[in-house]
Amino acid sequence: MIAQDPAAAPRVNLLLRVSLPFLAGYLLSYMYRAVNAVLGPQLASEFSLSAADLGLLTGAYFFSFGLFQVPLGLLLDRYGPRRVDALLLLVAAAGALLFISAQGFAGLFVGRLLFGLGASAALMACFQAFVLWYPVERIGTMIAIGYAAGGLGAIAVSVPLELALRVFEWRSLFVGLILTTMVLSAIMWFAVPERRAAPTRESLASQVRGLASVVRDPAFRRIAVAIGASQCAAISTFTLWMSTWLRDVAGFDRLQVAQGLMVAALASMLGFLFFGRVADHFARHGRPVLPLFFGGVAVSSACLLVLALGVSTLSLLTWSLFNFGATAATLAHSIAARRYPAALAGRVNTALNTFTFLGIFLGQWGVGVILARWPVTASGYSPEGYSWAFGVLWVVQAAGLAWLWSGRRLLENRAKS
Repeated sequence: MIAQDPAAAPRVNLLLRVSLPFLAGYLLSYMYRAVNAVLGPQLASEFSLSAADLGLLTGAYFFSFGLFQVPLGLLLDRYGPRRVDALLLLVAAAGALLFISAQGFAGLFVGRLLFGLGASAALMACFQAFVLWYPVERIGTMIAIGYAAGGLGAIAVSVPLELALRVFEWRSLFVGLILTTMVLSAIMWFAVPERRAAPTRESLASQVRGLASVVRDPAFRRIAVAIGASQCAAISTFTLWMSTWLRDVAGFDRLQVAQGLMVAALASMLGFLFFGRVADHFARHGRPVLPLFFGGVAVSSACLLVLALGVSTLSLLTWSLFNFGATAATLAHSIAARRYPAALAGRVNTALNTFTFLGIFLGQWGVGVILARWPVTASGYSPEGYSWAFGVLWVVQAAGLAWLWSGRRLLENRAKS
């Protein structure tokens, strides 16, 4: 397909043929990611899964997602977001098909690994498309919109999923998700226009050297660890353990849990949009974005400490503020977009995502391992276990944020190209 000039592309055409398909891809990927928040207890009952099993199973998505980020960055920069995302969405559909055919933990685990791998390009392809098609002063807002699309995916697998499960068997609902994924893959391949940062014949070795130069940058390492530590706490709880905490500590029933997840998802969407818009405002006026990152994650960390102490009063407000503040960590991508050249966009964003998703995997599995050390209660898992597990997550999140802030001067200068 012929590359187009973003400045010459009509806004409606750009929205329909570029933005919406990539946003839809991330929405679907978040549905795959967060579905266990509602479905998890049913899977645990049907397949006799322990807390550690459930944490490992849910975290499998994040493990394969994170592990594939480095080669994904090379593929995105070499072949472009359209083709890579379209092909990997088919892998996600195949993984979901295996998941609904599973007879035990092994089949579930491999299926979730595969749809984690298949969804691994959705967010980064979305970001790279925005970097390629939109001016730099709009990147923060577009990234925020991208993340907000994920919030819509989270909403779709909260109350709507809980209500649908009262009518349909969960495997039947997955069939609809699989078919939708396949249709979107075809749209990506045949309808989305192509655009590259610049014609290049860069070799694979040269691409790897470019990635290595990013990883050697001490400022990048601080950004990467900070976003990984923050999302280790935020996403690992939101996509699984928030729902069981509401059940086991706050005493919510299934519908109330789903409603709580929806409220938290809405708070996350507002957070993405708020921090994205404010970050762009800061950038236009020459102000650094890092203090915004720090302030938002600090609010999130304070809320997590309250949850770790077992305070269940106004729990939905606490969880909402926790998720709202944690969205500030995604400003790492905006900071990186202003620090590195566009030709490295795929590799930079996927390297950040490696830290993010491996952190989430470790956090999700780790909480399950800690919860499994306490006897199961009549409602589910031990409230004391949650206090210890969330306390560990709080230490990780706070330490990552403190390390980033201690090296803030490193981020004042643009990295060498």
